[in-house]
Order: sequence, then structure tokens, then C-alpha cells
Amino acid sequence: MTFLELIQAVRDDPTQVTVPATWGQGRAGFGGLVAALAYEAMRAQVPAERPVRSLAITFVGPLAVDRPASYEAEVLREGKAVSQVLGRVVQDGQVVTLIQGSFGASRSSQIEVQALPAPAMKPQSECGERVFVAGLMPEFLRYLALCWGEGGLPFSNNKSRHLGGWVRFDEPAGEPLEVAHLLALVDAWPPAVLPHLSGFAPGSSLTWTIEFVQPLPALTSDQWCLYRAEIEHARDGYGHVAAGLWSPAGELIALSRQTVTVFG
Repeated sequence: MTFLELIQAVRDDPTQVTVPATWGQGRAGFGGLVAALAYEAMRAQVPAERPVRSLAITFVGPLAVDRPASYEAEVLREGKAVSQVLGRVVQDGQVVTLIQGSFGASRSSQIEVQALPAPAMKPQSECGERVFVAGLMPEFLRYLALCWGEGGLPFSNNKSRHLGGWVRFDEPAGEPLEVAHLLALVDAWPPAVLPHLSGFAPGSSLTWTIEFVQPLPALTSDQWCLYRAEIEHARDGYGHVAAGLWSPAGELIALSRQTVTVFG
């Protein structure tokens, strides 16, 4: 199933959605996809004029592929401008993902501060695109394209604090780039601490907070977006990583922060 087919599945019936093995990431389903499906269930509970401002995601446990899960959403509070929504992904009677989302309508304000400029990065045409190789890469990368511009590959003993480059979907051109797509694009990159290892060791996101700069620019899923992550601290098997996603024109789209666990 394609990304859009899975999104449509959760829109049709969020109580029975199965992530196929082609969207796997090690022993679990791809976290960016799980978050995107949960977001769609939450989005359906909120008025359209209230775009998502932030999502705080906790990966309680791995989502098993090829088994159905339920994507639940509960409105905790609906104020004059902001809706607070709780999302849960439940599989085999256990919560595997929790998301607290804030959706807020625009309001007039005297404050307007422009985003910092996008970081310098080699053009996409000068970066090496990673071609999907089954068995050597996470299965979900068959649906996405990454062009490395900075930092090392996982397990390459590269000690850079930074990791990034260009990312897009390998799907038909012209599909509008929505929040669900952005969740997958940001999480497509490996934890920025993994290049520090000289040999394979598992690692995964423990918590993930992502904030969206509204209104989103009008983009399509096949356009290259710029991603850059910075390790702020790593020790005792945990890393703290801040990242951003920018449009091809350098517009800030999203700000991300993750706590990652590394077993090596």
C-alpha cells in the first residue's frame, strides 16, 4: 500500500488499519507513518480552520506490521481558538503510541518575528541520492528518497554533530504536501547519533515533539525539502536532537526535537 492509500484507510475506518511489512523499520512499523496515521484520526475531530501547531509523540512500544491497529482520538478541550486532542494507537489491547496535539486558529497579533534563514547545504543535484536496497535499508525507504548533504551514514564512525540533506516522496507528482507527509519526511532520517557508531546497534525514537509553521507553503510530495539535525547532547544511551525542515525556497516548515535511545 502507498502512503496515500494508508492515509485513506485511516480516514475510512480508523479502528482497523494494518501497516504492511513494506513500511517496516526493523521489527516495527515506520514511526513517521504511525504518527501520520494517528494525526489523521486526530485531525478529523477538529474544525478545519484550526491547523495543527504542535504534536508531542511518545512511542510507547513498537507497532507490529501486518497486524491491525486502532487509531483513536479524543478532544480534551476545545477553547475559543485552540483545541487540545489526545491520540492513541492501540494494538492487541496495548497502547503503542500516544500523541498530544494542539490545533489553533490564527489570531491578530502585534508580534511578528521572521524565521531564521535555512542552513547552508549543498544543492540537491550535488548530493548523492540513496537508492533503496532491500535487506540493507529499512523497508519504508522504498517510498522515500534521501540525498545526503552533511554528516555520515549510520554506523560509519563519523563524529559530526550534524546530519542532513534533501528528502521527498517517491510518489506521483502533484499530490499536495500535507502535515501527514511532513511527519514522514522528518522521521525518514536516521537518528543523528547513529553515524557516531562504528558498528551496527539498534536505535529508535523515544519521544518526538514537532511544531509546524502555519500556514504551510504550497508544495507537492515530489518536491525536495531540506532537513538538518543537530545533536545537542548524547550520553548513557540517550541522545537529544533538534532538527528543522525547510521548503526548496528556504521557508521554514517544521521544527523537531527528539529523544532517541541507542543500544550501543
